[in-house]
Amino acid sequence: MNNRRSVLIALTAGALVALLIAGSPLAQTNYPLNSIRLIAGFPPGSQSDSVARLLGGSIGEAWGKPVLIDNVPGAAGNIAADRVAKAAPDGYTLGLLGQGQIVVNPSLYKLAYEPVKDFAPISQVYMSTNILIVHNALPAKSVKELVALAKAHPGTLTFASGGSGSSNHMAAELLKSVAGVDIRHIPYKGVVLAIPDLLAGRVMMMFSPTSNVLPLVRDGKLRALAVTSLKRSPAVPELPTIAESGYPGYEATIWMGLFAPARTSATIIQKLHLATVKALALPDVRTKFADLGVEGIGSSPDEFAALIKSAIPKWAKVIKESGIKPD
Repeated sequence: MNNRRSVLIALTAGALVALLIAGSPLAQTNYPLNSIRLIAGFPPGSQSDSVARLLGGSIGEAWGKPVLIDNVPGAAGNIAADRVAKAAPDGYTLGLLGQGQIVVNPSLYKLAYEPVKDFAPISQVYMSTNILIVHNALPAKSVKELVALAKAHPGTLTFASGGSGSSNHMAAELLKSVAGVDIRHIPYKGVVLAIPDLLAGRVMMMFSPTSNVLPLVRDGKLRALAVTSLKRSPAVPELPTIAESGYPGYEATIWMGLFAPARTSATIIQKLHLATVKALALPDVRTKFADLGVEGIGSSPDEFAALIKSAIPKWAKVIKESGIKPD
């Protein structure tokens, strides 16, 4: 019994010493000493998974320590976010999380984490735009004409989305709010699954990531009206923004950012931020991001935190006014 107790005490003491060493200034200065786990709330092969692997691979190569991607899809990304929030704040568990998990879901779900309190923002990694597309039979060649048509026939037009609370759903609800129109929502389990019904005219419009529908627009199978970013997209520079189509300030982009658990030291956060910025500036990464239809950002932790704090009330207002409920 005494021997067993002695072993238990030794193991406990060893664990405590390891914890103290991990949190020591020396360990923070020498960070990283081991591999890093990057939790991603989406399945392998998705656009965001490709971004995670590009970013993780570049940082891992620069540091000589592997960044291991851990795909944790499900529950609108909330499972992945919760795991990051509850991880040890030592810099060895990070999360690539999007605006859904951080600024939209708090108004849709009862979450086990608090987006502002439980995370330390490191950097906004990328941004991409949605594109507003309509069925060719719809007699609207611009956002102005679409809004006029919707006002003339309230509740008649339909729009598809990749599910309640998705970026494309929120883009449509924001347009409905600022334009004062009634367009019925038809949710799908992903944007790709909605495209056949849009092509067949069973739904009349949709906001979609540009990369998903641009070939169909180029082939004349769907009509594009505008993009949702504040600036025109390099992929479709001929398309106006919704902001310049009569709704100043309208913006509904898609973004992902790098997060650590709250209470991670400022030294480690700064190291991760600098590594992220350097990775995003690599020509190979920039080229591959462009191929994916996304734009690398590399904002500072403070800039990223400010973006989050301003976005939460913006989308909470849209959700409250529209009465959105989870699927």
